[in-house]
Amino acid sequence: MVVASLDLEAVVHEERIRELISIPVIDLSWRREHASKEIVKACEKFGVFKVVNHGVPMDVVERMEAKGMEFFSLPENEKHKAGPPNPLGYGVRSIGFNGDMGDLEYLLLHTNPSSISQKARTICKSNPNNFSYVVNEYVEVVRDLACQVLEMLDQGLGLGNRGELSELLRDSESDSLLRLNYYPTCYNGFKDKSAGPGPGRVGFGEHSDPQLLTVLRSNNVSGLQIVVDTLEGEVWVPVPPDPSAFYIIVGDVLQAMTNGRLMSVRHRAMANPRSSRLSMMYFGAPPLHTSIRPLPGTVTPDAPRKYRTFTWGEFKKAMYSLRLGYNRLDLYMLDHNSE
Repeated sequence: MVVASLDLEAVVHEERIRELISIPVIDLSWRREHASKEIVKACEKFGVFKVVNHGVPMDVVERMEAKGMEFFSLPENEKHKAGPPNPLGYGVRSIGFNGDMGDLEYLLLHTNPSSISQKARTICKSNPNNFSYVVNEYVEVVRDLACQVLEMLDQGLGLGNRGELSELLRDSESDSLLRLNYYPTCYNGFKDKSAGPGPGRVGFGEHSDPQLLTVLRSNNVSGLQIVVDTLEGEVWVPVPPDPSAFYIIVGDVLQAMTNGRLMSVRHRAMANPRSSRLSMMYFGAPPLHTSIRPLPGTVTPDAPRKYRTFTWGEFKKAMYSLRLGYNRLDLYMLDHNSE
């Protein structure tokens, strides 16, 4: 009984730690210089922040969400015509090619308009042109938001490289993706003891995002959690849903390009036992041939170079060969005796 009491005390203590941690909120109506510095602080400490007053028209967001729900509401045999994922297309439960499983259905699309048009024929046979229009419209506004954030990061870091990062997303050969994850309430999930009190159904397991950054929006249902380092170890912290806002998540490539100054946050999604959850992620990525190396000014005598040069294409190939939770940047760490 003493063991049970200690376990309860540990759970209560961890819950108190969670309550003391709040995800930074960045208001884009703030003075730009101030907002830029706050974005850098948030990316250094948490690797994620919430954006409000972002300027993205909510009718555009709602149309995209409606199209997503329309698809996921189709009969199973109709949805499977848009799959299996290669990796683009429709998938269910299986994540990637290496045995990772989740409690979800998803659509993965390339943001190239011609690719969207091609996929629309199997996703929305009744009106593929309208589906393409809605997706392209949504991609345009979230890409603009991602570029604005990257330009403010340039400014906040004080590196004098304004536009270098955002140009990677605006490039016609950008390898950016749009992913819609749907977490139903009907599946039997996988209990994770680290999830804290409650059912603890893992919808999408622990991972970091490989790209530059992610622009995430979800409906008003909880599920997203991030890892936060505390003095007493790592703690999973729930991220409160806010359908009027977006969350910006730092990816592996941005961590490498800032020489580790900005943190690619590890996160996961928990399935909600009471309501279905829909999340939409824009993964901002450079062209495949882009060389990923530290930005000028990020390598100093006090901050020696951490990662060797690699292309986004190389990194993406490695990503698809590894399990979901693998720390991919470990493959590119320097030992300071090379390069």
